[in-house]
Amino acid sequence: MAAFRDMEELCQGLLSLLSANHAAAQQRRLLGRYGQMMERLLEAQDGAEQQLREILKAEKDVAQSLLDAKEQACQGVAELQQIEAKLQKASEEDTHLKASLLQLTRELEDLKEIEADLEKREKEVDEDTTVTIPAAMYVAQLYHRISKIEWDYECEPGMIKGTLSPSWPQRCPAHPPGQHPALQEIHQ
Repeated sequence: MAAFRDMEELCQGLLSLLSANHAAAQQRRLLGRYGQMMERLLEAQDGAEQQLREILKAEKDVAQSLLDAKEQACQGVAELQQIEAKLQKASEEDTHLKASLLQLTRELEDLKEIEADLEKREKEVDEDTTVTIPAAMYVAQLYHRISKIEWDYECEPGMIKGTLSPSWPQRCPAHPPGQHPALQEIHQ
């Protein structure tokens, strides 16, 4: 603003010079002031242009950093959505795996119960086999030696069949073959 006041004074001085036709001293003084004013005006203009360039550069840098920040934010949102989708999928898989694990655990418990039952039955069969079969074999051999009965081991389970041996003495004619009292006890 000082430059405009100086310009106004200069204009006033030039008008007064023209109107009054003053001396050359006053003209030199005004021309000197005009030169100083023009230098200050050019310096102010150069400073303003420099400040304007700096402001424009700062605005450009701020705009670029804003665009970069927006791009990073968009990338962050996209990554977050991907992570959320992966988390959802992993959660669903976890739920499915937990259900499968629970079902497999139940099946394992059932299999353990079946295994324990089978082991119990196997133990019972082993006990029956070690006790009953030798006793049954002893009884069968004893009957064979005493009665000379040929046992049919290929008969159905739970049935005992046998025939009299040809070397059987015919001392018991009162009993027809197959109806001997010893055989009747065996069939019962």
